[in-house]
Amino acid sequence: MLAERAKIWDEMKVLVEISQAISSTLSLNEVLNMIVKNATEILGMKASSLRLLDAEKRYLELKASYGLSEEYIQKGLIEVEKSPIDKECLMCKVVIIKNIKKDKRLQYRDDLLREGIVSLVSLPLMSKGSAIGVLRVYSSIYYDFTERDIDFLRSLSCQGAIAIENASLFEHIKNEYKELSQEVWKWYDWGEHFPRL
Repeated sequence: MLAERAKIWDEMKVLVEISQAISSTLSLNEVLNMIVKNATEILGMKASSLRLLDAEKRYLELKASYGLSEEYIQKGLIEVEKSPIDKECLMCKVVIIKNIKKDKRLQYRDDLLREGIVSLVSLPLMSKGSAIGVLRVYSSIYYDFTERDIDFLRSLSCQGAIAIENASLFEHIKNEYKELSQEVWKWYDWGEHFPRL
């Protein structure tokens, strides 16, 4: 009972810390790294990764990972068409694989086996009603992810999506500001007066 309460407390504490990081920093990498680190440590898993769809929605690009070897990280992009598990996850479904030896839906299954991964769960990162990426948590033992595990990971993936939206909005504002500044300097360079309102 005390261990259960301690775990709930740890989960809540992590969610608050990530929320604070989202609101106090514009570093997307920092927030995404916090998410994968805490997904791994709080659930006692081997590793986690977070991938985002590229602009053409053909590939999932690694943006953050924790607990994975450099060799595994360097294996390359995930091609969505060649990875049924990711296609399914990007259709807004949580996908659990209890035994990857028996499941052929993974593009890099042999690499996962060499990495010592036995079970995994994949959750979509949702933004404005559609999936923009995948949060994946890996276990080195046979593991049956619970509803509470999924709820916690869903909260983390929501926070990841919020951080991504914030970073995108900030980038848009920065570009708008740059364009406006260039226009103002053009007026100044040409000796023109600002238009009267």
